[in-house]
Amino acid sequence: MSPDSKRRPRSDAQRNRERLLVAARALVAEVGSEVALDDVARRAGVGNATLYRHFPTRAELLAALYTDEVTALCDYGGRILAARVPIDALFAWLDAFVAHVATKRPLALAATDVPDGRRTPMFEEWHAAITATAGALVRRAQPALRPDVTATDLLALANGAALTTDVDNARRLVGLLRTGLAVTDGEAT
Repeated sequence: MSPDSKRRPRSDAQRNRERLLVAARALVAEVGSEVALDDVARRAGVGNATLYRHFPTRAELLAALYTDEVTALCDYGGRILAARVPIDALFAWLDAFVAHVATKRPLALAATDVPDGRRTPMFEEWHAAITATAGALVRRAQPALRPDVTATDLLALANGAALTTDVDNARRLVGLLRTGLAVTDGEAT
């Protein structure tokens, strides 16, 4: 590795990259993952060459956007891990996870779309980060959970809810995981 390859990006290059990501995030929210790269460059106030220097393909741009989303979700889990009652932290994060899956799935799929349908290594990295975050939250909340409940179990249930209905209903369904389905004596009608 040459000494030059260890250097941090120039500050103007880093600013341009951030401007491109901000512009892309806004445009993807407006028009979806098929956003025109020229529009991203225009909105960011940079030339096309700058865009392509940072993100040679739409998939690379979308992957960078989705990586930021996964990082934010995992960072949130880390912040609430010790700041809340363990079971509250777990379900607050599962609520955020459900919203993430329900709203960011098209971005994740567009960023990892490969012709043979296999998952990319980047997809596996995202999955590992989310699973690790869920695992830490479940381990801390374990005294309040059934002993056989795993992070994988909760992610599968929450993911299923997020993929089969709208965000609000998915959040309600995840809430049912916490409260259960049976009514208590005081709740019976």
